Amino acid sequence: MSAKRSRKPVARRERPVKPSRGSADLPRLRRMTEREIARSSPPELADLPADFWNSAALVHPVPKEPISLRVDADVLDWFKKQGPRYQSRMNAVLRAYMSAAVATRRRPKGAA
Repeated sequence: MSAKRSRKPVARRERPVKPSRGSADLPRLRRMTEREIARSSPPELADLPADFWNSAALVHPVPKEPISLRVDADVLDWFKKQGPRYQSRMNAVLRAYMSAAVATRRRPKGAA
């Protein structure tokens, strides 16, 4: 047997792969009337005020940093029992704690 290692050729894709989530069929949406869009919208969006989106800002997602984190087994079990995306919820809890800690540090002394 040869001591030289061989690598498998990397398959090249001709077309970019569409994401499995979070993509909209924009050409189709542009062809739809406001009435068609409203009819296909979920019921919880029916009562939004007309100016709801006027002050909306585009927020680009921040890439996550993969880490190894040790947590108590019961804490991990509790988050997992809440359903899929438990790691995102754990991140949200940590972010809320961080935001509260930053806000506390910025508050002037003597302010309640």
